Amino acid sequence: MLHHTVPIIAIATAPGRGAVGIVRLSGRGLAAMAERLCGQVLAPRVATYLPLRDLQGQVIDRGLALFFPGPHSYTGEDVLELQVHGGPVVLQLLLAHALALAAQRDAATGRPLLADLRMARPGEFTERAFLNGKLDLAQAEAVADLIDASTEAAARSASRSLSGVFSQEVQALREGLVNLRMLVEATLDFPEEEIDFLTQADAAGKLARLRDALATLQRRTRQGSLLREGIKVVIAGQPNAGKSSLLNALAGAELAIVTPIAGTTRDKVSQTIQIEGVPLHIVDTAGLRESDDTVERIGIARAWDEIASADVVLFLHDLTRRGEAAYQAEDERIAQRLPGAVPRMDVWNKEDAVAAERNAAFGEAGAHPSLRLSARTGEGLEALRRWLLQAVGWQSADEGIFMARERHVQALAAVQAHLELAAEHLTAQAQSLDLLAEELRLAQHALNEITGEFTSDDLLGEIFSRFCIGK
Repeated sequence: MLHHTVPIIAIATAPGRGAVGIVRLSGRGLAAMAERLCGQVLAPRVATYLPLRDLQGQVIDRGLALFFPGPHSYTGEDVLELQVHGGPVVLQLLLAHALALAAQRDAATGRPLLADLRMARPGEFTERAFLNGKLDLAQAEAVADLIDASTEAAARSASRSLSGVFSQEVQALREGLVNLRMLVEATLDFPEEEIDFLTQADAAGKLARLRDALATLQRRTRQGSLLREGIKVVIAGQPNAGKSSLLNALAGAELAIVTPIAGTTRDKVSQTIQIEGVPLHIVDTAGLRESDDTVERIGIARAWDEIASADVVLFLHDLTRRGEAAYQAEDERIAQRLPGAVPRMDVWNKEDAVAAERNAAFGEAGAHPSLRLSARTGEGLEALRRWLLQAVGWQSADEGIFMARERHVQALAAVQAHLELAAEHLTAQAQSLDLLAEELRLAQHALNEITGEFTSDDLLGEIFSRFCIGK
């Protein structure tokens, strides 16, 4: 972990021109470096307006300097922030000057002022905040989620996670687990006692309440994961069913080419839209049919790949061709290949073309939900949007939702599996107390992975490498 103790520096604002640019340094013992860089002693946590000069004494720029002595800083180390005009050249000059100054030898000691100062890696400032106990891992991830938020609901949810709401609920579950483990261990350590610790302490009731609390947390975590990850919706069907028209209607823009010619769409066309703050990644695919055209066959193969990885499939049918036996037979052939585990809706398009037959009963009864709509007029689109959210378990963007990631969902699923086994062993406690204790330990271990109480270095590297450099 030696690389985490070396002072680091980076431009902390986005690339390009801007009104303000920030250069950030973090490390232990930055006070002397801050004084030399700024030409004066900085009062802690006070913005000081001053000129920033290069090694020859020429002014690079005038701006604000803020010094945060550790541990009362974002990273828990000494942090120096220099806020100047946001021109790329100005920021690069300031960065190069700081690195050159750090390598200069101090006249009194003969040693470099800050010889090990180096450029920060992506996410390293936030990684140090985690390693120094300023944030837990779920909060650190929320920093990136807040920056990446594409909707108001996502931003508010990420802010709640950053404030520790999600971590507090995980901590409450962990405390309950620790308490139950303590009771089980006491029973194992004192088997000769007549007192049945587990029965008197209502261990079964405690475990049941833990499982109920976990189920509630899982529901909210899945909601948060939907806000962050979104839903992949694939539109599939035969050529000319109106798939591209439906994509354009949902997106509110002419994204895909629409013509009467079968096979117009040769490859997937994707667009992300938002419904109640939830991102929906809509994918229009090539029409599914047998084809001798090499390019079209490649597009159809890619369409099936998209269908296999979808969260929801919209199987589009053409209402104007409902009476054609060959068309219906081809629809049935496609339906047999669609993955059964993926939620699916049968969408009957071109309602505007058969308005006079509105009451005809066809295609609306079956194993999957069915909806009639018109991609051209927009009739039925609102009902489709509502169903898409319901199909993936979205409830509402209430104030209690916090941002979550797929790894959190998987960790809680592991906790659930261990608690289910624990409940089985508790029922047969005379034979299975050792196994009960082990399942509770494993459940706590999985829970600890969420906040970083136990986390592999590989996972940390994966998480923080996705941050921007200055964060």
